[in-house]
Amino acid sequence: MVRRARIAVGSAFAVHGAVSGSFATRIPWLQDHLHAGPGGLGLALLAPAVGSIVAMPMAGRLTHRLGGRAVTRWLLALWSLMLAFPALAPNLPVLWVTLLVYGAVAGMCDVAMNAQGVVVEQRIGRSVMSGLHGMWSVGGLVGGAVGMLAAQARVDARIHLAAMAVVLLVVGGLTGRRLLDLRPDEGQAAPPRFVLPSRSVLVIGLVGFCAVFGEAATQDWCGVYLKQITGASPGVAAGSFTAFAFTMAAGRLCGDLVVRRVGVALTVRISGALAALGGVLVVFARTPLPAIAGFMLIGLGVAVVVPLVFAAAGNAGATPGEGVAGAATISYTSGFVAPSAIGGIAAAANLSVSFALVTVLSAAMMLGAGALVRRPQTAAAR
Repeated sequence: MVRRARIAVGSAFAVHGAVSGSFATRIPWLQDHLHAGPGGLGLALLAPAVGSIVAMPMAGRLTHRLGGRAVTRWLLALWSLMLAFPALAPNLPVLWVTLLVYGAVAGMCDVAMNAQGVVVEQRIGRSVMSGLHGMWSVGGLVGGAVGMLAAQARVDARIHLAAMAVVLLVVGGLTGRRLLDLRPDEGQAAPPRFVLPSRSVLVIGLVGFCAVFGEAATQDWCGVYLKQITGASPGVAAGSFTAFAFTMAAGRLCGDLVVRRVGVALTVRISGALAALGGVLVVFARTPLPAIAGFMLIGLGVAVVVPLVFAAAGNAGATPGEGVAGAATISYTSGFVAPSAIGGIAAAANLSVSFALVTVLSAAMMLGAGALVRRPQTAAAR
């Protein structure tokens, strides 16, 4: 039962990642189709983060009222369908509204999936969250690879994204039936709308903020960077996201093994160093190959940091749920900031200067690595 639920949750993560990966590869198409500049595109790419942050608290209440299986299945289906709509937007204001809804559904679905993952991990009795996040990256890799092929073949994004939406809707529907039907205990109160993080969770969340910033900036802007700075073809530009997603997936799938061998703090410091090195390569790249190598290093560097942030916050908070909620709020706020910050700096200077900020924040992860080390609790605290 639990093993099948773990497979189902992993499949849900993969579908969620495939939606994100498919959309990311067609951002350059959207920019050309709508004749958008870096500033306008950056403002539009801000909308998903706005929608996600506003809507995330609703997921907990929906799960409390309707049950985890139903909420996760319906949100995953709606998230898959939303993939088709951004390419249909006739102008930037409509795209902004569309991406606002797109992000709201994505955020609620993310919370519901992670709630499933936490319960599966508790019932199995060992860590599986890094692997589940790895399945998200695998899905992003598959979606990115299909998007790269579609871009290289110059397939209209409206056709490509609509077809992917249908395929992912079917896959998500088939796997969703095996999810756990999580329901609250009799008389259990609905979860609060907002949890103020403690000081320790705040520091942990700031490490997550740096990691998510690098991930969000690369996911949304790597294709545009390859096209504008290095003069890459549409297929190569789309392929930069695929390369980034590949190293993200590899890092997450191998993350638990690395942590067991070298420890949490050293893993985060190595991750920060790799991501910073990748940022330096991107900043100075003027041809596609070093830029793609830089994006791959950023992906490898940030891959395991977010799962470690959630694990550390779960141990540092008053309860695991409160700790993870506080760290997630801080970390995911970075997705709110990153797209517009990159676009705004690019409009004022260029994209190379924008990714200097990614480099600085990646290096900052090394400074906060010690905060992620799990402290043993006293008997009273337990």
